[in-house]
Amino acid sequence: MSVRRVMGIETEYGISVPGAPSANPMVLSGDVVTTYAAARGIRRARASWDYADEAPLRDARGFDMGRGTAHPSQLTDEWADDPTMANVVLTNGARLYVDHAHPEYSSPEVTTPRDAIRWDRAGELIMREAVARLASLPPGVNLYKNNTDGKGQSYGTHENYLMSRRTPFLDIVKHLTPFFVVRQILCGAGRVGIGVDSRTNGFQLAQRSDFFETEVGLETTLKRPIINTRDEPHATADLYRRLHVIIGDANHFDVANLLKLGTTSLVLGMIEDGWLQRDLTLQQPVATLQRISHDPTLRARVTLASGQELTGLDLLEVYRDEAQAWLDARHGGALDPDTAEVMHWWGTTLDRLRRDPMEARGEVEWVAKLGLLEGYRSRDALGWGDPRLKAVDIQWSDVRAERGLAHRLAATGRMTRLVDEAAAAEAMTRAPGDTRAWFRGALLERFPDEVVAASWDSVIVEVAGQRQLQRIPLMEPLKGTRDQVGDLVESSTSIGELLTRLSAPA
Repeated sequence: MSVRRVMGIETEYGISVPGAPSANPMVLSGDVVTTYAAARGIRRARASWDYADEAPLRDARGFDMGRGTAHPSQLTDEWADDPTMANVVLTNGARLYVDHAHPEYSSPEVTTPRDAIRWDRAGELIMREAVARLASLPPGVNLYKNNTDGKGQSYGTHENYLMSRRTPFLDIVKHLTPFFVVRQILCGAGRVGIGVDSRTNGFQLAQRSDFFETEVGLETTLKRPIINTRDEPHATADLYRRLHVIIGDANHFDVANLLKLGTTSLVLGMIEDGWLQRDLTLQQPVATLQRISHDPTLRARVTLASGQELTGLDLLEVYRDEAQAWLDARHGGALDPDTAEVMHWWGTTLDRLRRDPMEARGEVEWVAKLGLLEGYRSRDALGWGDPRLKAVDIQWSDVRAERGLAHRLAATGRMTRLVDEAAAAEAMTRAPGDTRAWFRGALLERFPDEVVAASWDSVIVEVAGQRQLQRIPLMEPLKGTRDQVGDLVESSTSIGELLTRLSAPA
């Protein structure tokens, strides 16, 4: 009963070539992946992704979508999605690949929001290194950690949370939908423009909100739902489900990222425990999602199915109060440090936003971006439709330290950092020690020539003298940790010896 659970973040990065609008983004994305992999000594023929257990069309509501009716973007279990064959596993346990014409970094499994920040920031550094290595080669690719190009296209930052399979999915939908509608107040990344194509002038809290069209569904690129129903646990299916969350923004701010992961994990804990009894169902969730996003004053109101009206801040405080009561009941106020950190920032941030949103400009990303943009508007008398403001919005997310405005704010101390740069840099090559990601990364580091492919729940290896490849299952996300198998892996002189020792009776 805490904030701790298996979780992770996957982010598609915006890609562009200045002065070459017709450049092929899929080929360029492939260049990003292969350039980084080559620099790190990862051979493309090895350490590739294993698609055997992928099931992207399995729906949590109890059925499978037919492949003939699925949009091609949903068929993420096919190589055809990436003709560049740029799809590798890294020694930090992450996956780096091309997805829908964007380079994507999927972090390794972690167990705390703070670690999620650390390995997400490692992904930023990986993309920055790739850009630097490509800088001397035409055409000069650049990457952006954002979620829309401002012209009608959106690309995702998805979260993943391991949950108990026993939890009824309808309970997840009921209690999580209202929370997701207002969560953007804490973790929206901010955006210039209203509407999917930014045709209406203005500023909004979140980059993704205008792109959602329905409440519940399997799709991720069309008819985007607030609650995604993909049922692909990447673990023992009888025990676990993986909640695939597609509604969040890509965050540069540590506190916003912590709150995105941490508050969601706590709400999921309450749902699993059957704690939430109050019906917070919203009237018109999709319309309310967008209304909240379009109002930086935070005065927009949400209407519950009961007819009660609240502000978004009010509803977030209801969830926080429920979380505090739940934790008090289950732990008597004695919280582990990870849970205490999330609860501290949840309460502190809500208090600051209620007094004056600008008080939270060091923690809440949309507030900091709005403050910066208002400075430009005041100095140069700019309207919200001025293209210079849209350029600032894009530059905010530039991965280059010297160009990205979010990075420059951090460098001047105007962003609250929870994870320092050295820890993030170490996470570029080192996997988390307390999940199966450690075993995956350790095999790639210690036996790189023997690892043929990997996925979240298995590693395929080639053993000298054996004709068939060997699959090592990793169906339990909390097994294969450094404490459990570290000595075995580090003392084995070959992959064959390691397999023999792993299969020996305890």
